[in-house]
Amino acid sequence: MSNILTRLGDGEFISFTKDEVRREIEEGVEDAADRAEVDPLSKEDIDKLYDIVADPRKFVSVEPGNELILSYDGFPMKLTRVGIPIERPQILKVFERAFGSDTLEMAYVHYSIKPLKINLSEEVAFFAESLQGTIAPLMYGAMPNMGLYTKPDGPCENAAELLPLGKIKEAQEAQMEAGEYLEKDIMLVASQMYEAGADGFDFDTTAASGDVEFYAVLRAIERLKAKYPEMGIEVGMSGEFILGFHGSVEYAGTRLAGLYPHEQIKVVEKAGGTIFGSVVNTNSSRSFPWNLARAVTMCKACGEVANIPVHANVGMGVGGVPLTPVTPIDCVSRASTAMAEIARMDGL
Repeated sequence: MSNILTRLGDGEFISFTKDEVRREIEEGVEDAADRAEVDPLSKEDIDKLYDIVADPRKFVSVEPGNELILSYDGFPMKLTRVGIPIERPQILKVFERAFGSDTLEMAYVHYSIKPLKINLSEEVAFFAESLQGTIAPLMYGAMPNMGLYTKPDGPCENAAELLPLGKIKEAQEAQMEAGEYLEKDIMLVASQMYEAGADGFDFDTTAASGDVEFYAVLRAIERLKAKYPEMGIEVGMSGEFILGFHGSVEYAGTRLAGLYPHEQIKVVEKAGGTIFGSVVNTNSSRSFPWNLARAVTMCKACGEVANIPVHANVGMGVGGVPLTPVTPIDCVSRASTAMAEIARMDGL
């Protein structure tokens, strides 16, 4: 029996028999269905996922007509990270005209709301220059990154230091204070960029600091949509479930802690988000087939309840892709194909 060459979640190559690959996929589906309390993939979906993983070609793609729209995060930094000295407005032109990107995103090198506001006037100028030289929809993106509002970098007490001391109430109050600062700064930055001509705003790695960060973003989205009804807003998440650092905060009657993608999207819809970026985290000690099966199972459940487009996060350490600085194309292409043809995502 010939073996199938695949990878672990850390990118290392590993060889499985056909039966082992199928078992890895089935166990991944079962794990996702159990954790998120969603329906498992059907036998037909599992068979198709097996065919995608077991395909002997290095690069796998979709059938004609199943192509997806791509959106991006931290867009202009992709080339500077590999030592290409090009300024951001020119990088956007390269992505549009050479790489054929569907959408574009301008972003600051720090890529967080708090440091961005200090440099806002210069960012507006860079953004205006980029608008004049590009045609594709151009969003502005940043991470909420509520942790930057805690001491020593910010004015608020650090909940991560208070919780181990048993100061639960104080930790909750500190988080809510940081959330208020974050919401205020989001309104400043997103308003300035939209009025400068942005087609939308991309919140990347949302809820990395837990449920209060998610709450602050949802509140800001609600206010932004009331202020700018036509504004496009993409909400890309940081994890497959919301960490309950506060534990009790609610939005529109829904407790935020512990929500999985198919539940996260419903509160994003209520707030006024127009694109949802679902995330399923990669376990670096498990196999690529196992991780991809988990990701497809959760993302498909998310898409089935969605009333707005869902762009699954497929990249380093998410969407089934191994956690490596340079993501292997054999895994990225298979994950992208599975998200398109099995999870039925609207984009990536």
